[in-house]
Amino acid sequence: MTDSIRNHWDKVYTRKAENEVSWFEDVPAVSLELIAAAGATRHSSIIDVGGGASRLADALLAAGFDAVSVLDISPAALESAKARLGPRADRVTWLVADVTRWDPDRTYDVWHDRAAFHFLVKPEDQAAYVERLTKGIAPDGAVIIGTFALDGPQMCSGLPVQRYDGATLAKTLGRSFELIETRRHQHRTPANAVQNFQFSRLRRVRAP
Repeated sequence: MTDSIRNHWDKVYTRKAENEVSWFEDVPAVSLELIAAAGATRHSSIIDVGGGASRLADALLAAGFDAVSVLDISPAALESAKARLGPRADRVTWLVADVTRWDPDRTYDVWHDRAAFHFLVKPEDQAAYVERLTKGIAPDGAVIIGTFALDGPQMCSGLPVQRYDGATLAKTLGRSFELIETRRHQHRTPANAVQNFQFSRLRRVRAP
């Protein structure tokens, strides 16, 4: 399955420019606002899961963050981001991995995921993601996940998605995570379509 999914996303990123895909954001404003709301400092370790060619890494570097990582299943997506960043790419840790099979070797202060988790429609894949999230986030760490809202699209890039609101997302992630806030967001695609998203910020609960 991993190979077929990797090939799917490699094709997407080789056939379209990074500003032509439906999820493109010139400025990831909501993500930056939530990272700030989580109290992240420029020394906080931040991982962008499913980051692809997103410009979040660019914005974080510009804001002075010095511990930025980007994980994606598609090497082509990450190469696109590296090419855009040029020499600044050396300041980012790039991880090519399927998040459901990845074995984090450290913990992060902030786990950010915009529009990756909602592609996991099988319960076993969702559970595998949560296992990696639980291992990869520091105690009291912030988890920021953006997905299609309950009234958002049912498909993206030819693949089915699982839609959420804050409550259903928190239930899926389980008791180790406390929901702090949820925001609705209307994303306008490069084709001028509107997609309804929800962004949830959660906190990793310390074990008793």
